[in-house]
Amino acid sequence: MRAPRGFGNIENFNTGIAVAVLSDWGARRSAWVLMDEVRKRLAGLPGVRAVPVMRQGFGASIQKPVQFVIGGGSYAELAAWRDTLLARLEADNPGLEDIDWDYKETKPQVEVAIHYDRAADLGVTVTVIGRTLETLLGSRRLTTFIDQGEEYDLILEGERDIQRTPGDIRNIYVRSARNGDLIPLSNLVELSEYADSSRLNRYNRLRAITIEANLAAGLTLGPALAHLEELARRHLPPQAVVDYKGQSQDFKSAGRSVAFVFLLGILVVFLVLAAQFESYINPLVIMLTVPLAVAGGLAGLALTGRTLNIYSQIGLIMLVGLAAKNGILIVEFANQLRDQGRGFTYALLTASDVRLRPILMTGITTAAGAVPLILASGAGAETRRVIGVVVLCGVLAATLFTLFVIPVAYSLMARRSSTPGRPRRRLERELAENNRTPRAAAGEDRPA
Repeated sequence: MRAPRGFGNIENFNTGIAVAVLSDWGARRSAWVLMDEVRKRLAGLPGVRAVPVMRQGFGASIQKPVQFVIGGGSYAELAAWRDTLLARLEADNPGLEDIDWDYKETKPQVEVAIHYDRAADLGVTVTVIGRTLETLLGSRRLTTFIDQGEEYDLILEGERDIQRTPGDIRNIYVRSARNGDLIPLSNLVELSEYADSSRLNRYNRLRAITIEANLAAGLTLGPALAHLEELARRHLPPQAVVDYKGQSQDFKSAGRSVAFVFLLGILVVFLVLAAQFESYINPLVIMLTVPLAVAGGLAGLALTGRTLNIYSQIGLIMLVGLAAKNGILIVEFANQLRDQGRGFTYALLTASDVRLRPILMTGITTAAGAVPLILASGAGAETRRVIGVVVLCGVLAATLFTLFVIPVAYSLMARRSSTPGRPRRRLERELAENNRTPRAAAGEDRPA
């Protein structure tokens, strides 16, 4: 058992935090540049470990972006897993800076090991030893009393002046239940000193250790977490639980949410087009422009050195509707020509030719509307630039490839499909034939 609080409750290091309020965005350098400069200037201070951290945009917490949590059964086991990951990170670090963790064995502790056989021979129970240590080294609330209408707690504790060192436990005696004699507690226990963490954290009701770090320039949160996941998968046992906190948890949950919204948006657009064209072939042809637009947006991110984040994912969702309109212009006009009795090849070629100008006009105007986002400056310009790059490159790619992909796909997939106006024309023809037959019969029976 471990001694209660009171023995060795002294930390061997001091911590502090300083908040720097920066000037307006347009009157200073980037905050990331300032953080790097602060880190370099404070690195030479002996005995000081300074870690600059960017404050979160939402909430009041000050955390590093990488918050990698490992959970398990005991803190000793977690500490061993932590050391394994840190050793692997030291050998293969993708760009993590200021690596730290929340379980640090820096607090002196005293472990009290009871000699059970000796205590049993002397008639002293483990309960008596535990309650004695609790009362004299810590405190115990016995009862309450009332004085002038106020209720007070009656707390029993030992004298703190004679409990300054672990060796003072020799002054503590316990009473034997066998003959009532007082027995020195030092004859029944053995003390051993060790270091432990001042905080024993839990996460999702599991004992957990959090490894946190900043990101170097050029490293994004996604690859950093993927690297940690790969290290944990390869070097930690299967019973190790991996989780996330802070920005890392927001990144994981937002990524899954945006992927669901993206797929849901594609499904909704497809169903709306299927209801409009009364067919599943035509919407499928039109939706082939969406992968082209998405590929163009991702290519724009790669060419400009930007990352796939929540803002670029919003831009990709916007491309679903922006890309589908080009295919609608060609497919709708080709169906109208086929409804007029034109041949399939003539209708397809004519629709591609006639709709070329509207497609180019709408594509160019949409791309031009994204240029101010790319040229934006001021606070929050990084987010607007990402959306502008995705929309600009995605729309240009969709406009360029739509002119080739949609006619080919329509020729291969929709040649034997019906158009939305064909059932209506068949119904009108049948009604006309039915109406003409009675009149012809009546004319034949009419006398001269």
